[in-house]
Amino acid sequence: MAAETTPGNDIDALSYEEAREELVGVVSRLEAGGASLEESLSLWERGEALAKRCEQWLEGARKRLSAARDQAARDSPE
Repeated sequence: MAAETTPGNDIDALSYEEAREELVGVVSRLEAGGASLEESLSLWERGEALAKRCEQWLEGARKRLSAARDQAARDSPE
């Protein structure tokens, strides 16, 4: 999938753990308040992109688990 088009964006290169950790930080900053509207919007957009990246990782893990289960079922003697 294509990366968001924000400058310096490295979201596609993040591991699940890195993306999740950064997302937690973004949420904390938004919840703390005090940011300008522009900064809040930027944080929100970054958070959305990070959440999407986490979901990509999780979906990939689901597919791998499903494939492993299917293979195990095919390999087990009946």
